[in-house]
Amino acid sequence: MSRVAKKPVVLPQGVDVQASSGKITVKGSKGTLETDLSADVSVQVLDGEVVISAKNDSAWAMAGTTRALLQNMVTGVSQGFERKLEIVGVGYRAQARGNVLGLTLGFSHPVDFPVPQGITIETPTQTEVLIKGIDRQQVGQVAANIRAYRPPEPYKGKGIRYSGEQIVRKEAKKK
Repeated sequence: MSRVAKKPVVLPQGVDVQASSGKITVKGSKGTLETDLSADVSVQVLDGEVVISAKNDSAWAMAGTTRALLQNMVTGVSQGFERKLEIVGVGYRAQARGNVLGLTLGFSHPVDFPVPQGITIETPTQTEVLIKGIDRQQVGQVAANIRAYRPPEPYKGKGIRYSGEQIVRKEAKKK
């Protein structure tokens, strides 16, 4: 039995949750998110809390997953999510230009990354990229897609990395 599913999701001020016929809709100050609801899970909205339960004993894992997704949706529409990337390398830089992130990563050509709808990208400095949005999965996927252009290499540590990511460095070849 899932312990995660037993804990109710507390709704902050200004967040509204509606569960109807296989869909959950969460509305808040930053926007609206919607997801499908499994047939094995029931959702009840009770005075500032959302209680999730499984309809049978074999569905508690899905109830825990649904609760985690709902908590991420509530956090997203009330506070939002952000992911920070750091660019390390001589001449490597990023510049946000409207709906395009321009990256110079040591290739023979500049890389233009189109920013998807629902995501905002800021570049406080040339070597920092801030990705913000209300959907946690989308923010993480955009960060992974940008990092995939030039992942950090193990010898010099050059490339795009998540903020705070530790790169295991290898020793250079001996003569």
